[in-house]
Amino acid sequence: MNPLAMLGRFATTRADSAGFVCDLLLRTALYLPRLRRRFRFLLDTAFNAGVRSLPVTMVVAAFAGAILAMQTGIELRRFGDTAVLGTITALSMCREMGPFITGVILAATVGSSIAAELGTMQVSDEIAALEVMSVDPVDYLVLPRVVALAIMCPLLTVLSDLIGIYGGSVIAEHNLGVSPTLYWISAREALTSSGMLLPKEVYVGLLKAFVFGIAIATVSCAAGLRASGGALGVGLAVQTAVRNSVILIIVLGFIVTWFFYFLGG
Repeated sequence: MNPLAMLGRFATTRADSAGFVCDLLLRTALYLPRLRRRFRFLLDTAFNAGVRSLPVTMVVAAFAGAILAMQTGIELRRFGDTAVLGTITALSMCREMGPFITGVILAATVGSSIAAELGTMQVSDEIAALEVMSVDPVDYLVLPRVVALAIMCPLLTVLSDLIGIYGGSVIAEHNLGVSPTLYWISAREALTSSGMLLPKEVYVGLLKAFVFGIAIATVSCAAGLRASGGALGVGLAVQTAVRNSVILIIVLGFIVTWFFYFLGG
């Protein structure tokens, strides 16, 4: 195959995959009125996404906040302005680090699990059996997973923000000589200084988490539903789900930030 044909085949394959994901998301949105019928599955997925991911999220968020405070504080100490360390850590965690950390953890844990589960059902013809029984797989399998991650990702992000800020306070006190009182006062002022209930950084971070949750669930479900080729196909579906989810987290995070802080002023 010549290079142009290879390029065309690559572009066609990627366009087909992207179209399948978009179509799956649209069909899921159309089935939202039926969510009440899938409430039990919604709770099960929310438990797997929230409670079981909680320990990993707490550990990673704490160290992320500590690293952020350490690297920022080292530079601020050179200029003698460590008093704003709490402000920088709080806003950075709420705006970017919190949703990014939570999204990556959910993609690696819950997203891979969804892709493996649906991929196994696909290669063992369980999806085909549902269709034979006139049960739409999107309504039965995809809808509760997408809604569960859309709910749990912002909730976990709030926890990541708080733990990350606390991790930064530990480093600020013990390694940078910043008073805990000064750190928490500056962090609190940063998060309550606007006229709204919460500052723009918190709202933008929660919006990112909401978008990340939908993207992770949709991409993972799409990868599982398109699996083929037995056990090898399931493994490739998991790999595809995690890879595409992480890429989308980075791209969508940039788009949301650009929209609110550059395009929207």
